[in-house]
Amino acid sequence: MFIYYLRVDFMEYGYWLYLVLFVVAFLYASVGHGGASGYLALMALAGTAPAEMKPTALILNLFVSFIAFIQYYRGGHFRFNLIWPFLVTSVPLAFIGGKMQLGDDVYKQILGVLLLIPALRFMFFTSPTTQELKSSHLVGSLIIGGAIGFLSGLIGIGGGVILSPILLLLYWSDQKQTASVSALFIFVNSLSGLAGQLSNGITISTNMLTMIVMAVCGGLGGAYFGALRFDQRILRYILSIVLILAAVKLLFKV
Repeated sequence: MFIYYLRVDFMEYGYWLYLVLFVVAFLYASVGHGGASGYLALMALAGTAPAEMKPTALILNLFVSFIAFIQYYRGGHFRFNLIWPFLVTSVPLAFIGGKMQLGDDVYKQILGVLLLIPALRFMFFTSPTTQELKSSHLVGSLIIGGAIGFLSGLIGIGGGVILSPILLLLYWSDQKQTASVSALFIFVNSLSGLAGQLSNGITISTNMLTMIVMAVCGGLGGAYFGALRFDQRILRYILSIVLILAAVKLLFKV
């Protein structure tokens, strides 16, 4: 039954979607992300309806971000004192954002802009050295967490692609610490945003099971290698190009 289900899905949607989904989950998990922005980019390129995109991305996010968090936590990179202020404000606002419904055109425009953030993050952001690190700011963390949480629920992302470059720019954490706290941030906010969407009813992708299998496999590999020293610069540049293409498609309706 399961093999037949996989065969039908691959025939209907094409091998490319699942293979690229695996790569996206691998790369995002390697830096502590759930991959929602990547999944949304793929679904945008495939012409998926926004009502189906949001819950699908969040569900995949839950699996991959949890895997990434476990690996980075086991690697000793997690800092609870850094993440808790972000969660205090992000969780309730992610729920509120998840309950809100945007028109398709507005949704695509906002998503198109947000997809440019992870593209830039994968291309340009590097890890601060230990000597460069600074203490986080409580009030700033609360404000940033709330803003990212609301956008997370509204668009259907976990928010890690926005949080991680901010942490690196402010020198509040290094690359692996950023990955660990982002993974937990993504998991919790994805859960909250999905709960908000569930209260209004959601549309689940018919090929969800296959997508979960591919995302979990990619997430396991990415989180394992990412928690170690693993250079994926070329693959990250390729992923950045995919994100930019999806952003252009959404913003300019090409």
